[in-house]
Amino acid sequence: MNEKEIIEKTKKPITKKSLVNDLKQLNLKGEVVIVHSALSKLGWVCGGAVALIEALQEAVTEEGTLIMPAHSSDFSEPKYWGNPPVPKEWYQTIRDEMPAYRPEVTPTRGLGVTPEIFRKFPNVVRSDHPCLSFAAWGKEAEAITADHKLDYALGENSPLAKIYRRKGKILLIGVRHESNTSLHLAEYRAEHEIKIKIFGSSILKGGKNIWTKYQDIEFNDDLFPAIGKEYESEYKYSTAKIGLTEAKLFDQQEMVDFAVDWLEKLGK
Repeated sequence: MNEKEIIEKTKKPITKKSLVNDLKQLNLKGEVVIVHSALSKLGWVCGGAVALIEALQEAVTEEGTLIMPAHSSDFSEPKYWGNPPVPKEWYQTIRDEMPAYRPEVTPTRGLGVTPEIFRKFPNVVRSDHPCLSFAAWGKEAEAITADHKLDYALGENSPLAKIYRRKGKILLIGVRHESNTSLHLAEYRAEHEIKIKIFGSSILKGGKNIWTKYQDIEFNDDLFPAIGKEYESEYKYSTAKIGLTEAKLFDQQEMVDFAVDWLEKLGK
């Protein structure tokens, strides 16, 4: 949807103040919340992503913690690239010449404008994984982003697992469960068939760019819409109209546990 179409759909400007009022319906104060959003679905927002981020911060407050994915999928093993793929003869050049991941510099990719702006906000910290990092602000931001291991980046040593242990929430604003990163945690925990692959990224080591290899599972988010649909049919969750779109707030522990059971039943 282009900006003209967004303006035509919006009866009056969406502002930070109106977003704060909308978000109050969800009682986010003091919560640990991972947010996935589509800014264009809100309507025409005065101040765009900055207004949305500031509204979320005001709703959560400094006693809570606001988290967003900050993935940089182009800082990864080139032989797995598919959108778009690159010629095989380029692989080694990319491995040799790719700038090292740096949390303060490396841009996000494929997540939309809001996470990219959020990672640059004052007092936002970002985890050290070169491909699957997270950015966070608030009381637990440092703890949630610290010590993000290279191997199994969305598993037990990830920010997702730390959100789980803190009984955090998942907030989807104008997006569906295919964007629900927390469901990847269930992929690690479920007893089902998974494939382990070798990945690689450029990192800084001793002041030099080093291409380093690490292990992770092959993700399958194709199943996420079905998991989310069935979860929503069986469990209670909160909803609110945020701007022109619907927001859904879920208990992350409950949803991840449901997804583990769902995946295990599928594999039987």
